[in-house]
Amino acid sequence: MTATTKNRSHSCQPAANKGFLARLIAWNGLFRQRHALNTLDDHALKDLGLTREQAEAEARRAVWDAPSHWRH
Repeated sequence: MTATTKNRSHSCQPAANKGFLARLIAWNGLFRQRHALNTLDDHALKDLGLTREQAEAEARRAVWDAPSHWRH
């Protein structure tokens, strides 16, 4: 009798977990971008066409609150 082993890698994850991990990575990137926007000086914000109030409002948004065209 021969023993069979399942060739399963520890890095294999169910599709749902991969989707969740991708979402976490995207949220982290969005958090970092919003934080960076909030640290810009008024001159840089003016170059972007934003006011300080707009930048602060964007920085306060939750990471899952992203425009639908940003989502993949």
